[in-house]
Amino acid sequence: MEGLIPVWKERGMTSHDCVFKLRKILRMKKIGHSGTLDPDVDGVLPVAIGKATKVIEYMMDSQKTYTGEITIGFSTTTEDSSGEIVERKTIIKTISEKDIDSAISNFIGTIKQTPPMYSAVKIDGKKLYEYAREGKVIDRPSREAMIYSFVRTSKLTINENDKTLSFSFKVVCGKGTYVRTLAVDVGRYLGYPSHMSDLTREASSGFVREEAFTLAELQELMDQEKIEKALLPLERALKKLPRYDLSEAEYLKVKNGSLLTRKQYMKEVEEQIVFYYSDLAVAIYRIHPRKTDYIKPAKVLRNELVV
Repeated sequence: MEGLIPVWKERGMTSHDCVFKLRKILRMKKIGHSGTLDPDVDGVLPVAIGKATKVIEYMMDSQKTYTGEITIGFSTTTEDSSGEIVERKTIIKTISEKDIDSAISNFIGTIKQTPPMYSAVKIDGKKLYEYAREGKVIDRPSREAMIYSFVRTSKLTINENDKTLSFSFKVVCGKGTYVRTLAVDVGRYLGYPSHMSDLTREASSGFVREEAFTLAELQELMDQEKIEKALLPLERALKKLPRYDLSEAEYLKVKNGSLLTRKQYMKEVEEQIVFYYSDLAVAIYRIHPRKTDYIKPAKVLRNELVV
């Protein structure tokens, strides 16, 4: 079995839990996913099966779309609603929709984020959430994230009991973005502690929620021996890379990983190219690190096609 499946991860399970259950459903071990979702977050979790696991890194480079809710008035240890409250500040002045929209506009484009303590980033060989569970706070370097769009999608909701303010949002961002931290930073810009009170991943790696299958649906397809209805070709993950269709003679070279001249196959602005034969992706080539007039395989995807 080989291909890509956009899985709809339900709340209450980790991404690892989801893959573990999928291995049992599909009765195979070679399965990987292209981007972790926290247990409290539901949404699209693209999964690669069999040989398609070779293209996971290219899936991770794509944009992601989230919808959710930001609550202003208190912050938590985890930056979302699952954590313990660490700071509370009563909203004593009116915050308008214009104030919110103005704050949000400052977080569009290339921004810098500090990874939250409850994250899988490794410092000195140990994941940050492991330090956090020990009650430790570790210095961690800021890193860049790309926010393509960020908009408020609802009216403001005031909670009179908690003295908090909430609103819904939609964000389109690049890889490595912490939406939880985005929620915290918006509140900080307005002068208040805040957190992400709800989140759903609507799209990832070019897959949208309308395409996604729940684990129950995948189990049903397996029981009916119709799982191919959920499988998409690995080529779907490579659509944004430049493409070159090989002749039979060229395919025989590429399938064996031969070096090729850069001038013949790649434009100067290109860093990688996907070689196809009979409309199937055969290999991904990139510029040779030392012999820059040549290109070499970064990944050989198929070398058993009949010619």
